[in-house]
Amino acid sequence: MKKHVILAAFSVILCIKSYSQIAFENGYFINESNQKINCLIRNIDWRSNPKGFEYKLSQNEAIQKATIQTVKEFGINGISKYIRAKVNIDRSSDEINSMSPDKNPNFQEETLFLKVLIEGKASLFLYIDNNLTRLFYKLNDSEISQLVYKKYLINDNIAQNDFFRQQLFMDLKCQEITLNDIKNINYEKKEIKRIFIKYNKCTNSSYITFEPTQKKDFFNLSLRPGLNYNNLTIQNTTSGSTNIDFGSKKNFRFGIETEFILPYNKNKWTIILEPTFQYFKSEKTIEVTYVSDGIIVSKVNYWSIGIPVGIRRYFFINTKSKISVNVSYIFDFSNSSNIKLSRSDGSIFRLLDIKPKGNLSLGIGYKLMDKYSIEMRYQTNRKILGDYLLWKSDYKTFSMIFGYSLF
Repeated sequence: MKKHVILAAFSVILCIKSYSQIAFENGYFINESNQKINCLIRNIDWRSNPKGFEYKLSQNEAIQKATIQTVKEFGINGISKYIRAKVNIDRSSDEINSMSPDKNPNFQEETLFLKVLIEGKASLFLYIDNNLTRLFYKLNDSEISQLVYKKYLINDNIAQNDFFRQQLFMDLKCQEITLNDIKNINYEKKEIKRIFIKYNKCTNSSYITFEPTQKKDFFNLSLRPGLNYNNLTIQNTTSGSTNIDFGSKKNFRFGIETEFILPYNKNKWTIILEPTFQYFKSEKTIEVTYVSDGIIVSKVNYWSIGIPVGIRRYFFINTKSKISVNVSYIFDFSNSSNIKLSRSDGSIFRLLDIKPKGNLSLGIGYKLMDKYSIEMRYQTNRKILGDYLLWKSDYKTFSMIFGYSLF
């Protein structure tokens, strides 16, 4: 039954996936006739520079596609801007197995959408294609040029062509920019942006930065109380077999979840870590033929700290609510937990120490205003008698978890 609930819930997620993933935001594009068209652009927070995009002329219009062949420029208001440019780009690999022995860049002419980082007297652009990152720049109305940085092999050692530093020093001349500002700078967007901003300020030139301020919080911390619905059965596989079903129990659980936000794809992916306290107590009396009085009283006392480590994916419904799916591997730590098998007179003839193995969990949830959440979570079978070859165990958990984010 619990499996069916989880499968049904995942089906609901898949049905709304297409809706929740498509976030159309106010933007524009400029076509081949230099006409600016205001529209709604699907913002998928491109990690690699796009070759096209989807848009709607209004909320109720059909989705259309635009490509680099038909669009000179496009942008999402207050978030990003891309321009079409014919540039010389060096695609030399940084992978050692594919690294060139040539120090000089191997330029080839391509037409690309470049992401505008800074627009002003000195403009800076970014191009990413999977693992390839290139920065471009221009001054006033000059042509767009690549800032040159290349790794290459010399005598089986890796060397670097850092010509971009010379480009910056020669082209961005300003009393506020010194040789010390340039000589140790890395080929990184953040560091080079600072030089362009300093130059525009130094020359009293107006400029625009197009990247929005990123979310400053890199993790969320949440309190996660809830209820576990547990079921345990054990079986001895010897000739005098013992099968004990401890039945289903409803128990309290409490966790503290740390959610690490991955800084791409609009914060839709997170890594989760949730130390959680849980327990299971039950007693069962069964009749057998291999003890003197024919009665076994079995008691289980199992408590543990489980640490699920996993990944979560959010699907935004609107600006205030979102649905999530997650998968985790649970490391379970237990001490002084056991299963006692006793005769009717109370004498113990078998004491089984509980040593749980890890298992997987699948969860789906809903979060409101980045503060309140609810989640259903199903765990695969956990072997809690892992140190005993002749004993099998089947411990399953279905959880209803409520969350409150502290920050």
